[in-house]
Amino acid sequence: MAVSIKSEREIELMRESCRLLGIVHKELEDKIRPGMTTHEIDVMGDTLIRKLGCIPNFKNYNGYPASVCVSVNDEVVHGIPSRKRYLQEGDIVSLDAGLIYKGYHSDAARTHGVGEISAEAKKLIEVTRQSFFEGIKMAKAGNYLYDISNAIDAYVSQFGYGIVRELVGHGIGTSLHEDPQIPNFAQRRKGLKLQAGMTLAIEPMINMGRADVLWCDDDWTVVSQDGSLSAHYENTVLITEGEPEILTLY
Repeated sequence: MAVSIKSEREIELMRESCRLLGIVHKELEDKIRPGMTTHEIDVMGDTLIRKLGCIPNFKNYNGYPASVCVSVNDEVVHGIPSRKRYLQEGDIVSLDAGLIYKGYHSDAARTHGVGEISAEAKKLIEVTRQSFFEGIKMAKAGNYLYDISNAIDAYVSQFGYGIVRELVGHGIGTSLHEDPQIPNFAQRRKGLKLQAGMTLAIEPMINMGRADVLWCDDDWTVVSQDGSLSAHYENTVLITEGEPEILTLY
């Protein structure tokens, strides 16, 4: 497994790529409302990414047809935006997006409530978000990759939620998906030793019910098998000698 260690120049380019993506996510969050279509969200995201002088890295990636993955309620990830899919009060919607700035990729995801949502849905979103922060407490040079996985699992498991196993985080840089793969569930091995200069996309995907998922007939959309709500939270992170740097936070 060849994990790229970024130079200072590369880190600066990654920082800018991720900073711009943070702006995109904040703008989209501010515009989500009941009655809009998932297609509208994608158009807004695509337009904003290009206005910032960047390229949407999801568009046409392995044939994916949109710039923003928009996944509603029981959709875990990779929901395809549609002119026919309207957001309704009480829905939760996960937005996963990335961009390319001067050849360097960024990747981040957030789950938002649409209007007023249930207390159970709020808790799922908050636990998913917090599980990321529990994981990156371990994301320091000298620690091991699966220390991150184990910390996420230990936190989420106490709530009885299902941690998706078929999809994992990943390295990122001049490619959207680089080594290493980063599971969000406990591992028996240690994994590789973390080094300063690694850039990782860490992304817990958590189901309110069981962990099992299914792929839909469109070959992209992944849903919880039991139909339970699913939340997703992701940032691109830089490993340093000290505390990790979260590059995609607005």
